[in-house]
Amino acid sequence: MGHVILHALLDTLKLFPFLLLAYIVIELIERKTDLSKPHGGLSGKLGPLIGSATGIIPQCGFSVMAAKLYEHKHVTVGTLLAVFIATSDEAFIILISSGTGAIAIMPMIAVKIFVGIAVGYLADLIARKKAIMPHGCEHEHYGCHSCGREHEGKRAWVVYFLDPLLHTLKIAAYILVINVLFGALFHFVGEDKVMSFLQAGLWYQPLIAALVGLIPNCASSVVLTQTYLVGGITFGSCLAGLCANAGLGLMVLCKNTKEWKRNVLIFFVLYAIGVGVGYATNAVALAIG
Repeated sequence: MGHVILHALLDTLKLFPFLLLAYIVIELIERKTDLSKPHGGLSGKLGPLIGSATGIIPQCGFSVMAAKLYEHKHVTVGTLLAVFIATSDEAFIILISSGTGAIAIMPMIAVKIFVGIAVGYLADLIARKKAIMPHGCEHEHYGCHSCGREHEGKRAWVVYFLDPLLHTLKIAAYILVINVLFGALFHFVGEDKVMSFLQAGLWYQPLIAALVGLIPNCASSVVLTQTYLVGGITFGSCLAGLCANAGLGLMVLCKNTKEWKRNVLIFFVLYAIGVGVGYATNAVALAIG
């Protein structure tokens, strides 16, 4: 068992510098390009389109911002869903850091953005509501830094190094746990048996993956992506979980307990979309061979 832990630790340490560099770059992009104030575009007719495009940025801050704006009725439910579906959280960072998994990024982005836009505009059409910006809302500020972290008043070295370092340590810890669990399974049960069992469950993988994706924590995207990288689930099943995953944005909605029926409906829609995308992608993959 000792060599399993050592192997998992070494695999995680190989990813660490790439994860840290990626989070530092994200902080630089957010601060220097003022990506923390895109809600003017999100509130217009192009809301679902712009909201879905934010999924390219690998962090959950936009889902937090979108949820807050939705609570204040500054964006439509279609824009909210578009942001939630497109959000990738930690997935892209892990795929890029893994090297071999980077090939999955472009098709993943394409599917998530397309589905986000389609669902967003369809939801707005069904709801028959328009985004309205109340007077005075331009003075409100909704931070959208990684996972909702606020950086106002912090020194540069804290924002650009310490915060990314702490976030990297957190994600690395999740990856280490997953690597140890799979390593232990492969060691005690046998890799062939484990992989055969997982691959035999192709028909129910999207159902489970989408449930994992609904967990309002960055750990869910880490679990889904890392499981995909070790071959535990298919690309389509991974997509099912990531389309349902909205990071801490779901937690923002859950804080409003008075709107529990609305929250349940949003959870259900995200789950249904995730499962549908998962089965559709798996079907296409099987057809292609």
